[in-house]
Amino acid sequence: MTDLLYTLPSFPTKLYTHLIPSLEKNLITTTDLLTLDPLEIAKRAQLPLLDVRRLANHVLASLQSQLGVVDGKEALRKYEHPPGEQYTSSLKQSGSKLASKWSAISTLDPVLDSALGGGIPTTYITEITGESGAGKTQFLLSLLLTTQLPPPHGLSRPAVYISTEHPLPTTRLTQLLDTHPHFSSLPPQKRPSLTRIFSIQTPDLESQDHILTYQLPVLLARHNIALIVIDSIAANYRAERSSASTAGAALGLRSTQLVQLGHQLRSLAREYDCAVVVSNQVADRFTPIPTSSPPQRPP
Repeated sequence: MTDLLYTLPSFPTKLYTHLIPSLEKNLITTTDLLTLDPLEIAKRAQLPLLDVRRLANHVLASLQSQLGVVDGKEALRKYEHPPGEQYTSSLKQSGSKLASKWSAISTLDPVLDSALGGGIPTTYITEITGESGAGKTQFLLSLLLTTQLPPPHGLSRPAVYISTEHPLPTTRLTQLLDTHPHFSSLPPQKRPSLTRIFSIQTPDLESQDHILTYQLPVLLARHNIALIVIDSIAANYRAERSSASTAGAALGLRSTQLVQLGHQLRSLAREYDCAVVVSNQVADRFTPIPTSSPPQRPP
């Protein structure tokens, strides 16, 4: 349970001081509380079943509230249920019901929009991953334009593009406007405009932290931004890690910083009712297959 406050910093652990030491001793994590049967946890930690179930319900309710699946009052009401009483978790709502609660930016692909419940949702963080050259930036550029469209495709609001590697590719944006079937079919006065895309470049972690903490909130408030794009989210962290002398310590620091960044971006998304979309480059490393020498023929 040492990871509980790391996952939910404001969780009231004082209510469960009689449980946590035994849970820590038996290496019960927050993930275990959410996924394992309370009876199994109670047996492993030798704790009362009803107390374990109450703690698990409270952790689940706190996560639901933090993620916006339910509001704080509903989460509290569920937590105040008697330990033995049955209730239905709001996490079991259908995807269509959850999707109806948020605004979304269309991907202009009906199949993908259907899979996403309407498109890229506001108040949440969406991560686009893939290898170099997979089309991540092209997808992000289309979102920068789509968000300017009126509903149901867009939100009729501007966007901001935060680059950690290359400046905003205005040439590619112009090509999208001219060649994309949806944009090119619009009359000139209804087309998205490059002037409604704000561009910020963050070449290192220091400038990135300053911009996200101080400049970005001001920009969101002044211009009613609907979409924040960060391309790519881990580039500056990779650069810092590569120059560190201790790889293990650098990796641990990087993980902590990324968690803090995620919390910061989620807070901005919820406060300003905007979507946050980040790209992340991934790569595979293949170890060479050892080749065995051909068998020697007997003399």
